[in-house]
Amino acid sequence: MLKKIFSSGFAWLWLAIVILALDRFAKIWVIDHLIMGEPFSILPIFNLTVAFNTGAAFSFLNSASGWQNIFLGSLAVVVSVVILVWLWRLSVRDYWLCISLNLILGGALGNVWDRVLYGYVVDFFDFHLGDWHFAIFNMADSAITIGAGMMLLHWLVYPKK
Repeated sequence: MLKKIFSSGFAWLWLAIVILALDRFAKIWVIDHLIMGEPFSILPIFNLTVAFNTGAAFSFLNSASGWQNIFLGSLAVVVSVVILVWLWRLSVRDYWLCISLNLILGGALGNVWDRVLYGYVVDFFDFHLGDWHFAIFNMADSAITIGAGMMLLHWLVYPKK
């Protein structure tokens, strides 16, 4: 059993754990140190701004009646289970795919943790140009986006795998 863990994509689970830990630390820090909705300027185009999102990406479904939180949390749990099975079946040598899946897994678990703990996701990265602001997001969202991009690139480079 131990041999299978270290020869499969499970050997990369440390990355998902690091992403989850960094995401939790960052969210706890911004909740404890920043004022809700008040931007803390880092760069001329970047603020830390605490926002609570009950919806999905870009606040999609944010104004729904509450079902979306259960649906999105459940979806993330199902995706996490699928990723764990996929990692179990992958070889540890499939670096690119293992890394991408663990980035997605760590991010999904980070956002599920928020939904269970708070009933919403804590977002805080606020990029802007003048008065135009991109959607506020968090580390978990970043990890999911990078992982999905890596997976897409993998499928474009190795379409038959």
